[in-house]
Amino acid sequence: MDVEFARTFLLVVETGSFAGGAQRLNVTQSTVSTRIKVLEEQVGARLFVRSKGGVALTPAGVHFQRSATAMVRVWEQARRDATLPDGFSTALRIGGEAGLWNRWLHRWVPWMREHAGDIALRCEVGLPDGLTQSLLEGLLDIAITYSPQGRLALKIELLVEEELVALEADPPKGTRGRGEQVYVDWGDEFRRQHRMAFPDLPAPALFIGLGTLGFDYLLRVGGIGYFPKSLAESYLVSGDVRLVPGASMFHLPVYAVYSVDADRRALELARAGLRAICSDAAGPSAAATAASVDNHKFGSP
Repeated sequence: MDVEFARTFLLVVETGSFAGGAQRLNVTQSTVSTRIKVLEEQVGARLFVRSKGGVALTPAGVHFQRSATAMVRVWEQARRDATLPDGFSTALRIGGEAGLWNRWLHRWVPWMREHAGDIALRCEVGLPDGLTQSLLEGLLDIAITYSPQGRLALKIELLVEEELVALEADPPKGTRGRGEQVYVDWGDEFRRQHRMAFPDLPAPALFIGLGTLGFDYLLRVGGIGYFPKSLAESYLVSGDVRLVPGASMFHLPVYAVYSVDADRRALELARAGLRAICSDAAGPSAAATAASVDNHKFGSP
């Protein structure tokens, strides 16, 4: 069976339509239809039920999805192992949310080059859902995220638990700043804590998905919002921002999610480097003791 057919099948499942799968693969919809038809002939069963609203998996398709995922993962692992640069013993692919790369995860790369120079690195940016899917498909070995998703083939480790504090900044002199709420989406856990603390707060007019972008806006325009205390320390000292008296404080955990099939030595070095930079970035009081978290805590599919 052609691995590309299995990949096409998985993208149709993910997007919910042949058109969506074609767009992701950058091929025509007729090409996707042909691949799925051939795949169904090879499997000997109908995999999708087609409708005007898209496609849905048949019972046979649900069972085949697990096999297709494993097939793609094994192929990607084999292809990656066969294309190692000269002089390197293995490769490790890491993915992280954009805000984590911007804030402190970028420090992990030089740490690895110094302590594990024989490991080739592939660094990627993604959203939690995409990072989890890439782990399951073997496209990533480890992912760093605020919102881990438990799966049977994955392990979850708490790296650090930062403090989110309410900060405010005045608008620049001579401007007509509004001092509005700057709502940064720090992930599922923050949204839950924030709703519980402020059940009657109106929906924010300014919603930002990247923490560093939100903090830059706060500094430039003024306003009020929740940000990691470690991010704001120097600005608190300079007086550019200030703590909101009596405001609630939230916790912002950061997790490493990794595949049980990853190269053990490379994975251990990667985790050691992550713990080291977390400790340096957040300080001893915020650094969490590394411990694996039971997958059922986050729920299995």
